[in-house]
Amino acid sequence: MLIQTRSIVVEKGHSDKVIERFSAPGALEEMPGLIDISIALNKKGKDSEEVLILIRWESEDAWKNWEKSDAHIQGHRNSRGQEKPAYILGTTVNMYEVQKVKEGKVYE
Repeated sequence: MLIQTRSIVVEKGHSDKVIERFSAPGALEEMPGLIDISIALNKKGKDSEEVLILIRWESEDAWKNWEKSDAHIQGHRNSRGQEKPAYILGTTVNMYEVQKVKEGKVYE
């Protein structure tokens, strides 16, 4: 399993815009190999909020297929040249290869 995280730090009070964008239906959910997408919010900062998007893939190959898909490429073409909204303070993307999954009692 592969997990991609996207941490988006925004000015306080603007996290709803990012959450809405990543919650909207799109081509990503139709991709074979996508397990799920989780969107989390950290409001603990004084002047900022963090939206964390976790995208779980069955495999690295499934993620690579998304990256080279027409839908993904077209999405980037459509946003090319557009400035990011001023309320976005920073974005960090990371990839993790899952080494072990331990299930809790909810799965028993």
